[in-house]
Amino acid sequence: MDISKSVRRQIAVFASSSRTRTIGWPAEWKPGEVRRPDGESAFTDPGAWEFIAALIETDHPVEEVELTNPAGKKGYVMLVDMGTEVPLLYIKVQMGSGRVIGRSFHYSHHGRGVHEEE
Repeated sequence: MDISKSVRRQIAVFASSSRTRTIGWPAEWKPGEVRRPDGESAFTDPGAWEFIAALIETDHPVEEVELTNPAGKKGYVMLVDMGTEVPLLYIKVQMGSGRVIGRSFHYSHHGRGVHEEE
């Protein structure tokens, strides 16, 4: 199920500012290992956040999931097709108090299939 427009807007706004975004724990945050869509280079940390904000703003599908750590909290997952030669990009964020928390930014461990990862 896709998320509400208000949550979508909060994620995009928070992801767009270095003051309102952070990396959580545990996290599998590896933008330096993910090629940008243009194929020229890997993402930087700020570039990963800009990409997340752009996906949210262009209505890319986002699924709400229940996190296991911290148990019971909500996370927001996107699977992004980065091209036929690579696995899907798995992105997961969590909302905090006045900020967005990065939990995952890496190629999917399950290739190109739809799934849930930690």
